[in-house]
Amino acid sequence: MCKIRDNGIILKKKVYAIGLLSGGLDSMLAVKLLLEQGIEVTGISFMTPFFGPKMANKAAEKLGIELIVKDITERHLEIVKNPPHGYGKTMNPCIDCHALMVNIAGQIMDEQGVDFIFTGEVLNERPMSQNRRSLDVVAEMSGYKEYLVRPLSAKLLEQTKPEKEGLLNRGLLMDIQGRSRKLQFELAAKYGIEEYPNPAGGCLLTDKNFSLRLKDLFQHNPDPVLRDLNLLKVGRHIRLNEKSKLIVGRNEQENREIEKSFSAADILLSAEHIPGPVCLLLGEKLESLVERAAHVCAAYSDAEEGQSCQIRLKKNQFEEEIKVIAAKADKQ
Repeated sequence: MCKIRDNGIILKKKVYAIGLLSGGLDSMLAVKLLLEQGIEVTGISFMTPFFGPKMANKAAEKLGIELIVKDITERHLEIVKNPPHGYGKTMNPCIDCHALMVNIAGQIMDEQGVDFIFTGEVLNERPMSQNRRSLDVVAEMSGYKEYLVRPLSAKLLEQTKPEKEGLLNRGLLMDIQGRSRKLQFELAAKYGIEEYPNPAGGCLLTDKNFSLRLKDLFQHNPDPVLRDLNLLKVGRHIRLNEKSKLIVGRNEQENREIEKSFSAADILLSAEHIPGPVCLLLGEKLESLVERAAHVCAAYSDAEEGQSCQIRLKKNQFEEEIKVIAAKADKQ
C-alpha cells in the first residue's frame, strides 16, 4: 500500500481498483487477492444479446463489492461482425472483446480517479485468447497497458505501473498458468468460495449451434436489429429462402416467447385443436411462403402423419385458417 506524508504524518493512501467480473472463479479469486491487500474493489460486468450480468451480480453480492453494469451491445456487435483478431472455435471474438471491456473499464478509471484495472485472466489457461501474445494484444489494444493487472498470473507477466509505484504488493499476487485449475481450487477453499459456475459457460458466442444461427443471420441480414439477435435464442430456425425463415417453438415457454416477439410485419402460425408449436414466419414476401410454413407447423405438431390439420394464421389484426396434411418431421 502506498504511503504519503501530510504535515509530517505518515498516512496510508486508499487504493482503488476496477476489474472485469464475469462471475466465474478466476475473476472472483482476482477480487479476493486484491481485497486481501486492503484495496477498494469495484467490479464491472457487461450486457449484450450474447451474455449478461446474472453471474456477476451473484458474485459481487458474495464478495461484498459494488458492481457496475454496462450495456455495450452496439460497440460489441461491430466487433462480432468483423473482429480484427478473428474468432475462436465458434463466433467468439475473445481477444477483441476483452480489449473492448478493458478499454471501457479504463475510461471509468480515468473518470472516477481509480488507480488501476484488473482481470481474472490466467496465462495459458485458454490456448487462443490467454496465451502470452494474446494477453499483450489485449493490453495494447485497450489503451491501458500500464494499468492492467492480472492478479492470478502477475508474477509471470511484465510489472505494471501500480506494482512499480507500490499501490499493491506484487509478492502477494500469484504465478498461476496453464489449464489445470488445481491452484484455483485451493485458493477457492482458502477463501471459502464454494459455489462458482462452469468456466465454459456464460457466452452464447462459444456455443456451436448458436454460432451457426448467428453466422446464417449475418449472411442473410448484415445489419440485424436487437430482436433478430434475441430470436436466435428461441426455437428451431428453418431457412426458407435468402430473405425469409421460420422459427418453430419447441416447448410451451418458447411458444410464449415467440408470441411476444410477433410484430406487424410477421406471420404467426399455430395448429388448431392439436398440441403443437407456435411458429414465426419472418422476412420478405411472406404470403408466398405461408403454405410451406403451415406444413412445417403441422409436421412438428402432435398430428399423425397424413392427418388433416387446421393451421391458424395471424398477420396484423387479421386471422385465417388453412388446412394442410401433416407429414413427418425430425423432432430431435
